[in-house]
Amino acid sequence: MRTPAWIGSGTPGRDLALAGASLAGGLVLYGVGFQPQFPWQPPVPEALFLAPLAVICVAVGLRRAAPRTSLALGTGAVLADTALGVSLGTALIYTQVLYDACVYGPPRLWRRLLGASVGLSVAGAAVGALLWGWRGVAAGVPFVLAGVLPVLTGVSVRQYRDQAAAERARAEQTARLAELDRRQAVLAERARMARELHDVVANHLSAVALHATAVLSAPGLDSDRVDAALRVIRESSVQGMAEMRQLIGLLRGPAGEDPAEGPTRVRLDELDRLIARVAAAGLAVRATVTGTPRPLPVGVDLAAYRIVQESLTNALRYGAGAAELSVAYEPAEVVVTVENPIGGGNGRLPGAGAGLIGMRERAALLDGRFSAGPRDGRWRVVAALPTGASG
Repeated sequence: MRTPAWIGSGTPGRDLALAGASLAGGLVLYGVGFQPQFPWQPPVPEALFLAPLAVICVAVGLRRAAPRTSLALGTGAVLADTALGVSLGTALIYTQVLYDACVYGPPRLWRRLLGASVGLSVAGAAVGALLWGWRGVAAGVPFVLAGVLPVLTGVSVRQYRDQAAAERARAEQTARLAELDRRQAVLAERARMARELHDVVANHLSAVALHATAVLSAPGLDSDRVDAALRVIRESSVQGMAEMRQLIGLLRGPAGEDPAEGPTRVRLDELDRLIARVAAAGLAVRATVTGTPRPLPVGVDLAAYRIVQESLTNALRYGAGAAELSVAYEPAEVVVTVENPIGGGNGRLPGAGAGLIGMRERAALLDGRFSAGPRDGRWRVVAALPTGASG
């Protein structure tokens, strides 16, 4: 049977229900006649024991809302009850007040209660030993049962509750960090896919657009020039579609496969084919290689090729005249440099605006250096990518 919501855990209804149950239990013990435990002469009217009982039940009702007030009322009620001769019901309910003060009160409160209860137990045992000898040590037992044990139980429950709250907070923080990591991974993967798509397609589509624009803007061209332009358009389109199919196939492939290891991987030693395609599109390239070519790490090889590809595409679209390409194999890095004259070109063609950003990101991911900008009337792109070799 489900517990009603109004007396659920942590609700005022539960506190009031516990106070009512305490009052009912105290009245039962009162009716049975468990008071006084130490009768006075002349005897005290038993009806007087109902006042401390009612007050201590009110203290139980305040256990969560006002722990200090609850402890003060309960202590006052048990002292009054003790002055009347001690009733069993009030003494038992006071153990609940002590327990609740340790669980719901501030940390200093349970420390003081523990010290006070232990002190009273020792004092009771000492007084009993002075009055009745070693058998009188048993006088401290009531203080242990009614004071030390409820306080220790409350302290244990409080520590367990605090530890559980700390574990929940740690679990929530771990879950938040995991979600942030997942989002960062998704964003990083999307950025990488955007770079690959841009670099794979942009140069081919630029060549197509340039030659189509040239044919459309100059009517009356002879058939040989038209055929040459159409051949470049077809070759660029076929090459772009092939690379796009490879990239899409890779994205649809098994999870965890690295695009750099897949069919879209290109290398610096394939620059001759790239230069030939760019030359067919109308850009002459003078290439020089310094140092001894050597196998490069996969990421460095791919990034260097893509940076050269994007730089030559930009030179084709926005530059004027021949471009100069330099690849330098240094002991600890490979440096690629692309220069071309500024001006003229086909800057009227639309672009994605992500070329420089993509090149800079590729260099940054490898802890390399990248710079791009005008210099002495020429546009210069320089990327230095570490190869992991010792200098």
